[in-house]
This record gives sequence, C-alpha cells and structure tokens, in this order.
Amino acid sequence: MTDTALLRLQLAVFALVSACFTNIYITQPVLPVLQQEFNASSTTVSFTISAVVLGIALANLPFGVLADKLPIRPIIAVGVGAMLVGGLVCVLTDDLWVLISGRFLQGLFVPALTTCLAAYLAKSLPPERLNVVMGYYVSATVVGGLGGRLLGGWLHPPLHWRYAFISAGVFLLLACLLALRTLPRHAIRTEAQVKTGFGELLRRKDLLALFLCGGGGFALFSSTFNFLPFRLSEPAFGFSTQQITLVYLVYIMGIFMGPLAGRI
Repeated sequence: MTDTALLRLQLAVFALVSACFTNIYITQPVLPVLQQEFNASSTTVSFTISAVVLGIALANLPFGVLADKLPIRPIIAVGVGAMLVGGLVCVLTDDLWVLISGRFLQGLFVPALTTCLAAYLAKSLPPERLNVVMGYYVSATVVGGLGGRLLGGWLHPPLHWRYAFISAGVFLLLACLLALRTLPRHAIRTEAQVKTGFGELLRRKDLLALFLCGGGGFALFSSTFNFLPFRLSEPAFGFSTQQITLVYLVYIMGIFMGPLAGRI
C-alpha cells in the first residue's frame, strides 16, 4: 500500500468511526431536557444512552464472527442503513420508549462500523502501519463522542434535539459513502491468519484482566457522564445545557493521546 493510499484509508477510517460515535452520545447533554419533555425519571431518560451501550455489548461478538466471513463493504452499508433508520425513529417519535428502542437499534449496528472495521484493518495492514491507523481510529472515537455531545447540547438548541439526529445522520451517510469508495473490497493482507476462539481468549488471565479493567473503567466513565448533566442543572450550580455541554470538552485530551499511543 502506497503512502497516498494509506492516507486515504486513514481519512476514511477517521470519518466513519467519528460519524458512528457522534450518533452514540447525542442525548447525553440534553438528558434533563428529555426528562422534562417526556415527564420521566432521570433513570428512564438515561436509557437513551444505556440502550445504545447495551446494543453494542450484545452485538459485538456476532459482528466479530461476521467480520471473518463477509467482505467489509456490505457490512458497513447494512450497519449505516440500520443506524439511519434508528435515528429516523428517534426524530419522529413522541414516545420515550420508542425513542429508547430506536437508540437500541442504533447500538446493535454500531459494531458493524467499529468491530468489523477494526478486524478488517488488522487483516489488511502490516503491524507497523496498523498501529498508526488504529491510533487515528481511537482519536476518531473521541472526536465522535465529543461531536455528538456538541451537536445535541450546543450546536442545536436543546429543545430542538431532534435536529441533532438529522445532522448526525447526514454526517454518517457521507462518511459511509467515503468509506465504500475508499476501502478495498477484500482484506489485502495475504499471509496466513491465526484463528483464535472466544473461549480461548477468555481463558487467558492476562487478557481477562484487561477486559475487566476496560469494562470497569467504561462503566464508571459512562455513569459519571450520564449523571453529570442532572447534577450541574440543579439549583446549586444552575448550568444551562450549553454550559453543561462545554464541560465535555475535557474529552479533547483523547484526540491527542490516540495517535501518540499508536506510536508507542
């Protein structure tokens, strides 16, 4: 792969992953707004984030299997199509549980764009280039996570949070078209691949410790960021939705850490 082709691949990966993660966290900064609009508890409206995470958790392993059996392009196309349908449901509904269902649908197909893409890159690139591209992949998750929060709570007026889903959907569609045009139809690495089963991975204590650390860290991260807008909107602080959203700018640090980590 030439340097130019590698650069195009990096841009396509960055665009697709950031667009995907933009859709995950749209409702997080406007959770208090949803609580008032749907007259629901803070726990219930938080399901608009938790449902996405649950969908991702349930679908990761099945999509991991598909990534080894099918070309990457149709997987991405189906995943983006399903996420757009879920986003459209969120835009059109006036029922909170339908909104949560739409978010769950989006979560189920996030791995089509993340897990499958990571597996494709691992099969397609030599280790020295894979490390760099995966650094950009990690940075894209940060850009997308921050971008989704800015869309939902700052760029669009909080009471018009549905428009954030439209903007995120357009971004996702454009990124999908770029990826389908850029990614080779099949993995381009030809050497033999070592196949390892899920059971074997779970029996490795060193990896199991990493899984537990990552899962525990993400649980703390997600619950803290879900609780944050409710706490900051209370009279003790009185933050507006836009001010609450700006607190998420601490996310920016991860943009720089991704490429650096890829070179370590």
